[in-house]
This record gives sequence, C-alpha cells and structure tokens, in this order.
Amino acid sequence: MFSLLQNFGWRDIADIIIVAFIIYRVIALIKGTGAFQVLIGLIIVFAVFLFAVVFKLYATEYIFGNFLSSIIIVIIVLFRNEIRRALIEVGKNPFAVSQNKLERANLIEETIKAALELSSKKIGAIIVFERNVFLGDYIKIGTKLDSIVSKELLLSIFTQPSPLHDGAVIIQKGRIAAASCYLPLSMEDNISKKLGTRHRAAIGLSDLTDAFSIVVSEESGKISVIRPKKTSTVENIEDLRIQLLKNLKYQYDHGHNLIKTIYEVLFGKYDEK
Repeated sequence: MFSLLQNFGWRDIADIIIVAFIIYRVIALIKGTGAFQVLIGLIIVFAVFLFAVVFKLYATEYIFGNFLSSIIIVIIVLFRNEIRRALIEVGKNPFAVSQNKLERANLIEETIKAALELSSKKIGAIIVFERNVFLGDYIKIGTKLDSIVSKELLLSIFTQPSPLHDGAVIIQKGRIAAASCYLPLSMEDNISKKLGTRHRAAIGLSDLTDAFSIVVSEESGKISVIRPKKTSTVENIEDLRIQLLKNLKYQYDHGHNLIKTIYEVLFGKYDEK
C-alpha cells in the first residue's frame, strides 16, 4: 500500500476524477427514469452470473454467459435514448451567447400574459424554451418565424383556425424560432394518465434535451411546467414567473459560471471586472 501511494501522482488523481465524474453523470442522467430500473436489472443479471461461476452452476453460467457476451449491443439497444441525450450534453455549447436582462424580462412577461389568457380560454399550447442543448432538428420540422415574442403573436398561433396551432412553439435566443413543431412523445410508463399528448410530447423532449416547456391543457386550462425529470402544475402567476426566471437564468448564467469555475481552479479568485 505504501509503495502504491509513493507512485501516486497527478495523473492518477486526474484519472479518478474523470472516472468519478463519468459515473456521476451516468447515474444523474438515468436516475428517476425507466432506464434506472433496466440498469438495476442488468446488475442483478451480472450478480447471478458471478454466483453461477463461483458455485459451478454450469447451465445457469452458460445461459447468462451468452447473454453477457453481447452486453455492448444490449446496452446500446436498451439505453439508446439515454446515450443520445448524453452525446447531446457533451456536444452542447457551454459558452452560448446569453440574452441581456431587459430582453429576458420582456420575454418572461409576454409569455406569462399569453399563458394566462390561453389558460382562461382553455386553448391548448406548448411553448418550448431552448436552453443549452440545440433544438435545431425540431425547429426544422416546424414553420420558421424568427419573430419577437409577444402575447398577441402567441395567442394568434395557438388559437384555431390558425394553421400553426397544432404543435409547439420553440423560443430560441429570446425569439420565436418556429411554430407547429412536432416533438417526440415520451414512452415512459410512469406518466400520469391525466396528462395528455401535449404533456407527453414536452416530457419526451425533456428526456432528450434540457429544454424547459410550458404546457396549457385544452381540457382543464391548467398550466404545467416541464423540465428534465420534473413536471409540476403552476399554482398562480407568481409561481409561473419564478419558474421562468429560474429556468431561463440557468441559460443566462451557465457560460459565465463555467468560465468562473475553471478560472478559480487554475488561478484562484475570479475578478468580476
């Protein structure tokens, strides 16, 4: 042990940190999803295989050994959505250009006004905010607008007989990038039966990206906010404002905070000037 510690250098520390970070990110990525139960199942299968090897249960060892010999293909098939989401996370731009505070405040207030009126009239809607994961693939599917966010425009999009009312509005860099965008439906089994197709579509997008969505129910008029691994109903106007401020602030501060953290690790205290 002593000789091992003597040869312990900065490369070993970096190696441990990288491996620990990867394990942490994998657990954080799948925790609370159906994939977590699948991972537990694979661990149980591996434990049974080891048990069979130790106690020489040849038939069991043969069956589970053949299964585990194809484990890479099994993992790719079972965790395809999680792997895609992880690669998107790796490829996202942490230094994305942020909006200024005045633009963000206007965006939030116009969105709140639109959501409340849509709710009062029981008009179904999905408003998606791009954060750090690029939503270009979903924008391509819809009708491109590149417009300023306003209550009037959002109402006109979602009110029938508008040809754009079916689908989601995606807001990118503080502007309405596209409308009538179709989102991937979540296949999770633990979604409440009370939630409709709009909610399932917003949850499906949050399974693959870090997008933040506002969903207005056509049946009840209730407003829900959906982000990765969490869905909640908005109680009042102030609750909606807090949710928007918190989730859009993440996009605004992410690049700056990452720069600050790297600087402090390398050079010490970060000078805001």
